[in-house]
Amino acid sequence: MSFSLPKLEYSYDALEPHIDARTMEIHHSKHHQGYTNKLNAALEGTVNESKTILDILNNLDMTNMALRNNAGGYYNHKLFWEVIDPNKENSLSENLKTAISDAFGSFDAFKDVFSKAAASRFGSGWAWLCVKNGTLEVCSTPNQDNPLMPNGCGGTPILGLDVWEHAYYLNYQNRRPDYINAFFEVVNWGVVSEKFDQAS
Repeated sequence: MSFSLPKLEYSYDALEPHIDARTMEIHHSKHHQGYTNKLNAALEGTVNESKTILDILNNLDMTNMALRNNAGGYYNHKLFWEVIDPNKENSLSENLKTAISDAFGSFDAFKDVFSKAAASRFGSGWAWLCVKNGTLEVCSTPNQDNPLMPNGCGGTPILGLDVWEHAYYLNYQNRRPDYINAFFEVVNWGVVSEKFDQAS
């Protein structure tokens, strides 16, 4: 199976002022394209060549760094583009709203836990909201690792935030907390709610 760069459903400038157009263009057309190209190269001629991205991640040999980094980079960014949207649907489904309340006490408490996971991730990595054993959990992973990998925090990710500097440095420089706050302005909770239902 040859993977291709997912097409965005919106223009590069559509998320401004929260995420600037130049960052979006570089992030999508350079970084994600690079992971896509290197993933295809790492798969060529191997037993994984015909597998889906989920099959690859769930059965990953974590010592295969080319596959680990690039399969992770491909999947993580694909999810990231899906959960942000300039025409965002702000309404959480009743199912997701209840699950957040059950797991964290309130939406604000969830936002605080998620933001701390993103802000405290040393160096490069991701923060995640996952469905695990029927409940919601927040975790973070280094580099392009994700919860689906054998060493991951487990569960199915339904929301992911990229905290690599390439995701925010042009606009926010070293102000990662400002970028995290901006991310919440563009989350498409309708999509996240759908992913929650599917994962549950």
